[in-house]
Amino acid sequence: MADFFTAKQSGMVSCHRCHLLCGKPSGKGYCPRCGEILHSRKPNSISRTWALVIAALIFYIPANVLPITHTTTLGTIQSDSIMSGVIFFIQFGSWGIALIIFIASVFVPLMKILILIMLLLSVQFKWQWRPLDRTRLYRITEAIGRWSMLDIFVVTILVALLQLGALANMKAGSAALYFAAVVVITMFAAETFDPRLIWDNIEDVHDNAD
Repeated sequence: MADFFTAKQSGMVSCHRCHLLCGKPSGKGYCPRCGEILHSRKPNSISRTWALVIAALIFYIPANVLPITHTTTLGTIQSDSIMSGVIFFIQFGSWGIALIIFIASVFVPLMKILILIMLLLSVQFKWQWRPLDRTRLYRITEAIGRWSMLDIFVVTILVALLQLGALANMKAGSAALYFAAVVVITMFAAETFDPRLIWDNIEDVHDNAD
């Protein structure tokens, strides 16, 4: 028999908004503190997260293939994608800037998508592998995802600064919109995923063993 009791087993439910632990209502109930509708688990968590992750994965391709900036210098127009910008900084010896842009704009968004896919598969296939580590991985992914907007902030600052009339100016490319969509969608996907589903699988195994 399991040596622990979860809120679900005890007939309790946690509010999604303020995290107050409440008695599970028999029907539709509301949190007495903030008024949020109470659910034992986030409704349609798996299907909604899958939809958002797939959308983010689709947008990720044009975000990295299309140009993110268009720079006009003395009548010459140069278009750069995220990776060509990274290569540009490497060629000029600015390894630190190149590394920051690569991590924030290429590595982090892709890893966040892959981690969410792994978590979704682990829940659907009822993996018993290291639930605590998977939960920690989810929390880290949720926390660092917003920093992927760093590249958009850099482009915005450069566009604002590099406006020298006929000599030089910079405009944001179409990839900026796709990249912002990837960041926002993955943030919503992380919010939609319910990490308690990871532990539900462990609880089910304990119950079956009993």
